[in-house]
Amino acid sequence: MGQARARGRWAWWVALLSRRETGEALALFRIFSGVAVILNMGSAIGFDMVSFLWLDAEFGGYRDVGGNWLVQALGGARPEVVWPLVVSTLVAGVTLTLGVFGRVSALVAAQGLLAVASINSHAKGSYDALLVNSLWILVLADATATLSLACRRRTGRWTSDALVASWPRILAITQICVVYTSTGLHKLSMSWTPAGGFSALYYILQQPSWHRGDMTWLAWPGLYQLTQLATAITWVWELTFWMVAVTLYLRDDPTRPGRLRALVNRVDLRLAYVAVGVVLHSSVAALMVVGPFWWITLAYYPCLFHPQELRAFFTWITGRPAARAGPASSGSSAAG
Repeated sequence: MGQARARGRWAWWVALLSRRETGEALALFRIFSGVAVILNMGSAIGFDMVSFLWLDAEFGGYRDVGGNWLVQALGGARPEVVWPLVVSTLVAGVTLTLGVFGRVSALVAAQGLLAVASINSHAKGSYDALLVNSLWILVLADATATLSLACRRRTGRWTSDALVASWPRILAITQICVVYTSTGLHKLSMSWTPAGGFSALYYILQQPSWHRGDMTWLAWPGLYQLTQLATAITWVWELTFWMVAVTLYLRDDPTRPGRLRALVNRVDLRLAYVAVGVVLHSSVAALMVVGPFWWITLAYYPCLFHPQELRAFFTWITGRPAARAGPASSGSSAAG
């Protein structure tokens, strides 16, 4: 019995990792991630902050800095090392967005960003690690099969029905679910909870290091209560984001029995979580200075949808059918 169960589980994993699907979700993930790299490096260049942030004090930076193995192997945080790293990372972000050089663009962007972010601990955020993870997934994925210059050169069209492995998309889904759920678990301050009156967002928006302007008007009657509601929604949304993964799993095969599976297939809980996420990140970007974090997290959202669903959405928006789908993988809307 134990061996049969083990063989069944192994067969399930083999089947899951063998699934193939059209590449729209991974292509959008690639484009969003490439733009995030451009925003990350481009903003530092545009605001003339490269030398200030990433050069050692000996060469004009504001403090003594270090760097990872790549920075040290190239000679340390000096201009002739840092500037080529920044520019090459930016160029890799552009080629990644356009869909040129495929995995090589993702690898160069990932190693460049990792090296630059390692130089100064004061000038990096959690979004750097998340973006590097995104780029590594793209190293493993065939993300230029469609919506890319590579596709245009190969087929004469911007879109293609070529099938790609679906497991990198599953990996991206796992990543974003872990990020959100762990973030909710790490919100340990009482101000995020009923005990603290759900006051966290109000106080965060009063901090000059975060807000884009004077936010004292949020203390007006009614507006403060809105910040409390937003705090509660954000906290609960993050804590329970793992339910998106469960939803996708249950929706994977709607023909299987079960009341919970039937309910999930009638009510797509995933759409509610995505809607809250879009509103949350857009609001944060509008009110707070958080760098490209909002864009990097939104890059994962296309992966929450099966390519067939993305095609259907395109048809609904434009009134034109998407390119004819190739042989579909099993599962309609789940992680496969």
